[in-house]
Amino acid sequence: MRSPLVRIPAALAAAGMRLRPEEPADDPFLIELYGTTRVRELEQVPYWSDEQKLAFVRMQFDAQRLHYQTVLKDVSFDVIECGGVPIGRLYMQELETALHIVDIVFVPEQRGQGMGAVLLQELADSAAEAGKVLSIFVEFYNPARRLYERLGFVAVREEQGIYIEMELPLPADRAKVS
Repeated sequence: MRSPLVRIPAALAAAGMRLRPEEPADDPFLIELYGTTRVRELEQVPYWSDEQKLAFVRMQFDAQRLHYQTVLKDVSFDVIECGGVPIGRLYMQELETALHIVDIVFVPEQRGQGMGAVLLQELADSAAEAGKVLSIFVEFYNPARRLYERLGFVAVREEQGIYIEMELPLPADRAKVS
């Protein structure tokens, strides 16, 4: 179930963007979308056939999905649509002190267009209104890390040598005093 803190900004909604729960029929899109996040790794194995690359992507997608669905609690799994066409996914988890972005990814054609920044700002505002930080784990080499830093996210710890946990701190007027 999606947290009421997770909502599409009015400007993006007016342009036809919406969130809807994932459905089994979304799997082909979601696997292809996930594959776009693994392109750099797949370039390291140019001798793999297309079938081998697809099998790797599918295996990794299935492992990630299983982890998200069995280890994490109370995660909403949404497809981002624009004009009824899937353009991304947004997985969110509301915790006691944080609104956590489990995963956010757009199709390559939509990356760098500003929609992610607008959506992240809406999530940050929602989290702050509720007295929560906005958090995410980011791979060190993920190009989106620059966006998070530009928006004010700060590294709070390294996880398993691959990921950085980042948070967007609460504005001073929203921070809870212990």
